[in-house]
Amino acid sequence: MIITPTFVILFSVVFILVWIFANTIDKRKWVNFLITLVIAPLFYFYVFYPFINIFSNYHHQKHFNEETWVEKPALRYEMSREILQDSLFYGKTKKQVEAALGMSEWFGWDDSIKANTSDKWNYNLGYLPGAFNMKQECLEFEFKNNVVISAKQYQLETNFEEKK
Repeated sequence: MIITPTFVILFSVVFILVWIFANTIDKRKWVNFLITLVIAPLFYFYVFYPFINIFSNYHHQKHFNEETWVEKPALRYEMSREILQDSLFYGKTKKQVEAALGMSEWFGWDDSIKANTSDKWNYNLGYLPGAFNMKQECLEFEFKNNVVISAKQYQLETNFEEKK
């Protein structure tokens, strides 16, 4: 888990609210502090954070790790931000990208040749957590002369078939 300003602000709000609640139980400050210190993290991670994830796509970010990328594909969306912002793969060759991320899951479409091209590699990132999220996150690397020149994240609309 990466400590972000959003996390610090939200956790501080929960801490203050639990502190205010603890003041209604007992007026001794040291008792309130102990109650708040124990209950605030529990309340944040088991009540507040899941509730936030139901109605928004806020989620924690993770540092990129090759083993986690391969072994836990469901957590890829948490690493994608660092891949894009820090340009981790810009200037890398196809072999280096394949060594880090594995084989491309599918090739991207090139309008100029009206076909899929091996110069656009796509990886499935999964679905962001949230109750109303119906879009699959994908990561695409574009190569020129076997070197990464761009990376982008995009969404695919998911259509679920109805049973008849």
